[in-house]
Amino acid sequence: MTSDSPSISTIVRANPRGWLIVLFIFGALGLVFSARMMLSVAMPTWEAELGWARTFISSGGSVVLVFMTLISPLAGNLLDKVGPRPVVAGALLCVGASLAATSIMTEQWQFIVLFCIIGGLGYGALAAPQASATIGQIFDEHRGLATGIATSGASGGLLIILPVLAALIGWIGWRASFVGFGFVIMAMAPIAWFLITPASRTANASAGGSSAALRARLRMITRNSTFWLLLVGFMICGFTTTGVIEIHLIPYAISCGFPPFESATALGVLSAFNMAGMILAGYLADKVNRPMLLGAIYFLRALTFLILMNITGNRELLFLFAILFGIVDYSVMPVLASIVSTHIGVGVMGLTLGLLFAGHSAGAAAGAFMGGYFFDAFASYDWVWIVSIALALMAAVVSWMIRETRDTQQAGTPVAA
Repeated sequence: MTSDSPSISTIVRANPRGWLIVLFIFGALGLVFSARMMLSVAMPTWEAELGWARTFISSGGSVVLVFMTLISPLAGNLLDKVGPRPVVAGALLCVGASLAATSIMTEQWQFIVLFCIIGGLGYGALAAPQASATIGQIFDEHRGLATGIATSGASGGLLIILPVLAALIGWIGWRASFVGFGFVIMAMAPIAWFLITPASRTANASAGGSSAALRARLRMITRNSTFWLLLVGFMICGFTTTGVIEIHLIPYAISCGFPPFESATALGVLSAFNMAGMILAGYLADKVNRPMLLGAIYFLRALTFLILMNITGNRELLFLFAILFGIVDYSVMPVLASIVSTHIGVGVMGLTLGLLFAGHSAGAAAGAFMGGYFFDAFASYDWVWIVSIALALMAAVVSWMIRETRDTQQAGTPVAA
């Protein structure tokens, strides 16, 4: 830290309640993301106890993703209109109630309704875009760092909470674990209500078009060239991360000769470095040219796929890929949120990030499908990685077309490439 950089204590004292909210969002995202991942943790138990096919249980993940995509723009729009307090509290109640109700399910339709639909609405209402928009409304200074720390809770929670939940399912059973975890999440809702007060929002968050009609705000967003450039890049981001890596990394590693445990461990290492990458990217977003930073993240991601194509028989390369890809995986989010806040506007940040997240989910769905299609067609993942390299490079070029500006007075007006 240079002599002219503010100390940590100075940064915290400038917005103490804001930093408390950052820590709360960190924990809330950890709980919500862990709740969503309980599908994979409980899958073997449900197969044995309920007699359900793995194909059916896995399809529940697709239903969750569909409802997350549908609710994300709506939750973002509500966040812009009335503030983050009801959105965050409502999402926590929804997720907690979904888990608690799932604990008594006996039929397949109950799984779809209770865990997938109700839960999906909660997961989509409190994901990284809504968390980023919440922080964007509370911070004017150090917004990138605050966003990076808050959203890194998604990875941090998986590292800390998910192993505990897996142990609890083996110890007290999945029904007791679901209902207990559900009540823990619901208990967070009143904390969110009293912590995230309307007074927490900055002056910029209360202005900037949040009171305008939805059609007018959509028109303002879609007429902004920066939005379309970000959307193209973020759709590719979904393809190259959630689509091909989260779905296909483990089966690809197994096909390269690695045992399942080692393949899963590599994905865990990747998640660990996600958290570090998000915090680092958030810090840099406050310091450097953000479109250049965003493009560099996509460019470096393309290079990591070259490592992935050569991991066969080389454990060191597998874990090197996990570390490097983890750093440039979720790190897009704080940079993206920072650009949206200044180029499009804090007042429509929730709606904008919700729309971008819908594009990310569409790209992820395409990546998941094409990964399986290419493997079935060629009995190899090579073409999956080649396409991912080309798309990631395209995302880098598109991001570098954005013109940097930190003048918030321009937000809400088209910013030409």
